[in-house]
Amino acid sequence: MKRIIILFAALLLTVSAFAQNGKSIYQKYSDAENVSAVYISPAMFRLMGRIPDMEVGEDKVNLSPIIRSLTGLYVINSENASINGSLRADAERYIKSGHYELLMEAKDSGQAVRVYTVGSDKVIEGFVMLAAESDEVTFICLDGQMPRNEFEDLMARELAK
Repeated sequence: MKRIIILFAALLLTVSAFAQNGKSIYQKYSDAENVSAVYISPAMFRLMGRIPDMEVGEDKVNLSPIIRSLTGLYVINSENASINGSLRADAERYIKSGHYELLMEAKDSGQAVRVYTVGSDKVIEGFVMLAAESDEVTFICLDGQMPRNEFEDLMARELAK
């Protein structure tokens, strides 16, 4: 019985070691041919968080609290047909394993865009957008501790335009 428990525990540790996250997906695909990649570090977010209120259109928006709360931004845009399926599968596995909640989905002529968040009633810990069409896949992942009310206010303002 002890051996079975130890074997089961070892199996769980092995599975968790292979778990994907935004950073590992970025590292896996960022150097591939026909892939555009962007990473923004926590230090850059702290620097950007010192920017005063910004005017977006006719609105004055205070992005500082959201920007300062971010700990990583990972963007992968692939036009490499040989890896698009694997990139999409890895992103979907990451979304499922992180218990992300579907926030929005849009589909049109073979294109699909899905936006997900994970967190609590007060804080969003992660934001993922996965866009896929026949010849291109885009994965965007934001990590941090974003105040949910400020994030939702910003999203509502942008969607109302």
